[in-house]
Amino acid sequence: MQKANIDGKVWKFGKDIDTDLIIAARYLNTSVPEELAKHVMEDADPEFVNKMSKGDIIVAGDNFGCGSSREHAPIALKAAGVAAIIAPTFARIFYRNAFNMGLPIFELEESSEIKEGDEVSVDMNAGTITNKSTGKTYNFTPIPEFMQELIDAGGLMNFAQNEINKK
Repeated sequence: MQKANIDGKVWKFGKDIDTDLIIAARYLNTSVPEELAKHVMEDADPEFVNKMSKGDIIVAGDNFGCGSSREHAPIALKAAGVAAIIAPTFARIFYRNAFNMGLPIFELEESSEIKEGDEVSVDMNAGTITNKSTGKTYNFTPIPEFMQELIDAGGLMNFAQNEINKK
């Protein structure tokens, strides 16, 4: 298992960010990741894709990814270059879809202490998130080993292909 650090600038969103705010239903006429990426978080912040940079991190409130079970939401986030999402809780279907698509997500109860614009570093080996802007370090809920393998592979489809190629 190759765990890595994820470093990025924080973009803040509130609680109950549903999948329609992540990628609105009007854009679901495509599954092309690059097209979805152009509209990610558009209804929550119309300028998000213009402001963010590849490798940035979303920090949100409880229940991130609630709503419909569309896989387009984590696909759009990952394609836009979002490196990870940190929130106290995630909707269960979004949680699994994110791992299936290879998008790292971390449950952190104290996510409200991290502010927009802060620089954070996620150390998956140590199980810590360090706010480099404040110097404070938090322990996050560990990612199950199998889920980490999905992230390392870039998602479930890549993981499955790697397993087939081993035979």
